[in-house]
This record gives sequence, C-alpha cells and structure tokens, in this order.
Amino acid sequence: MSNSLSFFENFEYKNNQLHCENVAFSDLAQKFATPLFVYSRGVLENNFNEFNQVLKNHPAGNNALLCYAVKANGNLAILDLFSQLGAGFDIVSGGELARVMAAGGDASKVVFSGVGKSESDIRAALEANIHCFNVESEAELYRLNEIAKKHGKVAPISFRVNPNVDPKTHPYISTGLKKNKFGVAYDNALDLYKTAAKLEFIKIVGIDCHIGSQLLDVSPCVEAFEKILLLVEKINAAGINIAHIDIGGGLGIRYQRDEVAPKVTDYLNPILDLLQKYNQKNGTKITLILEPGRRMVGNAGALLMNVEYTKLGETKNFVVVDAAMNDLMRPALYDAWHEILPVKTDSQAEEKIYDVVGPICETGDFIGKDRKFASQIQSGDLLAAMSAGAYGMSMSSNYNARVRVAEVLVSGDKVQLIRERETIQSLFANEKRLDH
Repeated sequence: MSNSLSFFENFEYKNNQLHCENVAFSDLAQKFATPLFVYSRGVLENNFNEFNQVLKNHPAGNNALLCYAVKANGNLAILDLFSQLGAGFDIVSGGELARVMAAGGDASKVVFSGVGKSESDIRAALEANIHCFNVESEAELYRLNEIAKKHGKVAPISFRVNPNVDPKTHPYISTGLKKNKFGVAYDNALDLYKTAAKLEFIKIVGIDCHIGSQLLDVSPCVEAFEKILLLVEKINAAGINIAHIDIGGGLGIRYQRDEVAPKVTDYLNPILDLLQKYNQKNGTKITLILEPGRRMVGNAGALLMNVEYTKLGETKNFVVVDAAMNDLMRPALYDAWHEILPVKTDSQAEEKIYDVVGPICETGDFIGKDRKFASQIQSGDLLAAMSAGAYGMSMSSNYNARVRVAEVLVSGDKVQLIRERETIQSLFANEKRLDH
C-alpha cells in the first residue's frame, strides 16, 4: 500500500499511522467509536480561501458572493465556520434555510434553488429576507408572486436557465441538459423575464445557471457562461436590469489517484475575464455569484470504519466493516470511487484483493470493490474511506434501523464533537404503537 497521500491535504501517515492534521485516526476511534466522520478544519478553510483569493485578485470578482451549497454537508459547525469566513449559502429547502439561520448565517446572502419549493418554504424565505429565489418554472414564478402578495413582500428572483450544455459528468448529477428536470428552457427565458417584469410582487435581480456536479472539465462551464451572457444582453435590451449572474457550482474534486481536478484559477479566471469584458462593453456592473459545495468539503472529510470480519470466498474476498451504504451512499448510488486506506500500514506485507462491504442486507451495500489490503487484515483493524466530506453525512439514512454516526472536526491537535451519534431509542421516539 502506497503512503502517497499528496491529494489528501492534511491527511497523512506519521509513523505508519494515518492522521487528520495532528490527530491519529486510531485515537479518534478509541474515543468516539466507529463508524465516524472526521473533518479537517484546515482543509475547509483552505478550500474557502482558494476561491476567495481568486475572486479578490480579479477586477470582476471584487463584489462576488461565494455561496456554499448546504446540500453537500449541512453540519451546523461547518456552516458556522463558512459563515465566519464570509460565505453566503445556496439552499434547496426550508430545512436548509433553518440550518443556516441556526448556524448564524446571514439570510441576505442566501440564494434558494430547487425545482419543488413548497408554500411553507417560500414563506419562510420571504420572512427571512433572503437574497434571491432561483426560479425553475413558470408555475413557480406565479406561486412566488401570489405568496409574496399575501404576505406583503416583494420576492427577489432570478430564473435558473438551462443552457443545454453537456457537463461531461455522471448522468445522475447532470443538470443542464434539455432532458433534465432543472431550470427553464434557454429559448423561453427571455419571454419569462418579460412576464416576470410585469408582476407586482416580483423583483428581477439576476440570472442563474448550474449544469452539473463533479465537473472535471471546465470547458462546459465556460461554454454555458458564454450562452448566459448572450441571453443577458437580450434581457438588458428589453429594459430589464440583471444585477448578478449566478454560475452555480459543481467544480469537481479528485477521488482517484489518476484523476486531475481543475484548479480554481482555471475554472474561475476565464469566467471572470468574460464578465469583465461584458461589463466594460456594456457599461454594466454585473456581479458574480457561485455555489461550490463538494469542492469546499469533499476532500476535507473521511469516514473511519472498523473491520468486523474478513471472508475469503471462491471468487471474491470480502472485508466486512461496520460502515454501510446508509452511512456513505455514493458508491451504491453512483458506483462512485472512494480511496480506502488502512489506518495502520505495513509496506512489507503481502497484499490480497478484497471488496469492502457493510452489514446491510443488500448486494449493493459496498464502500469499495477490488481493493488491495494486507493479506493479514483482520477484525479490529481500521480503514478510512477518503474524500467523504461531501454527500456522506448529508445523504445518510437509518436503513436497517442503523443509527447515523457521529462527526468530529479536527483543528491541529484539537478535536470537537460536532454531531453526537444517534441512539437506537431516538430512531422510534416519534412513533406510536397501536391504540388497543
């Protein structure tokens, strides 16, 4: 097993033991038990600052609003940290808005995306005075206008426009093609803006576009932005002011050793250059909004697991761990890859190939397939699934009556428990037996 962890910043082997910053994973397992989500505060801060510095260093990025996508990981401590760093937030539900507010977030820096906003979601966001609703259908536009009228509010909106650009990513996380459920059709957008401009309780403030997630090629993002700028020119020519362009998120991270994740500079600078030229040409001061999620938290986290059994079969060998698909859904859902590392290494050990699987009664319950580990791996050994900071805890469930796990945040040699492990009793605390 190679000890090269060059793409897992702040996660490294020291004396053949895997550490997060200055804390050994084995110490975390002993104190907090497993399974356990472990996050590096240093990586979270560095990821935010990487975006922030590019924006600050470009003339078109000075007034940009960096909105962390809460769906990637909504733990209150992580939201609190990003809020302190100056981030806004991209939300997709009333529950996520409540999380942002509970974490001390600024509602005036919140953008509300999502195709199915309920009346209660909209009402809560209007009362909080959020920055913008990203409207995804004509029906939603009319609903917003009626609810805003009922509550004596004016709803600030942008339309999420579908540019029909192939993001070159997994089909389940592609969002910008004609066949996707998201956004309004590019060719219909101008007429929708004209319609919105006539509604009394709607205020147009921007335009939104998000083509997909885990993007490893920035060229589709630039292509989509060029199409949006052409549309903005037509909207402005119709007498409708666009104050901001929201380019969504989706910038990918490196999950596998042979993947190359784009640099933030390579992603943002071409977009900022185009925006600067547009503003200079048209005498406008359009600002940029972006909504990174996975890129902010993905490589900041790992899932720590204990080996329960090893099982040698005729055609497959299995390492059965205490984590499962309910803890980390991505492998079962997308056949996604997470690097799986032994917490203790022995570079001289003979290796065998194993599937790393959980205890859930589904063949699809696996964390990784065809992975090399020391042939003497056994019960009580510890493994870590890397790059698990995004869509790990936020997609977890209680399937098979399994409790959701604890989360800790490591900063140097300090560790904070930021979510307690659920109890079995809490799983059915809100349920009732029959009335006899």
